[in-house]
Amino acid sequence: MSNELPPQVQNQLAQLQQVQQQAQAIAAQKGQIDNIKKESEIALEELGKLADDAVIYRAVGELQVLSSKEETVAKLNEKSETLSLRLQSISKQEERISKRFTQLQEQLQQSMGTQAQ
Repeated sequence: MSNELPPQVQNQLAQLQQVQQQAQAIAAQKGQIDNIKKESEIALEELGKLADDAVIYRAVGELQVLSSKEETVAKLNEKSETLSLRLQSISKQEERISKRFTQLQEQLQQSMGTQAQ
């Protein structure tokens, strides 16, 4: 018996590794977005504690701009909603990648079992 894997098995292994890398990238992206969303929620909580006429500055690019509490809350709510949608989308993508990974694992196991016989 040869130690070399058949081309089909090598291809399946390569696909499995590629899907695993995609899953890791998606998990990292999801973590980053989740952190940004949590920061926005914390900022909204802190804004809720301030008086309506409080002096507020918000970051716009590299600038700090004077802003009203109402405008800042609206921007943060919009940002939070957008991030929630992105998290939903990434979760669905994560599910698809997980199913594909499982499917490739099963195919690879079948191929290896067939090769062993």
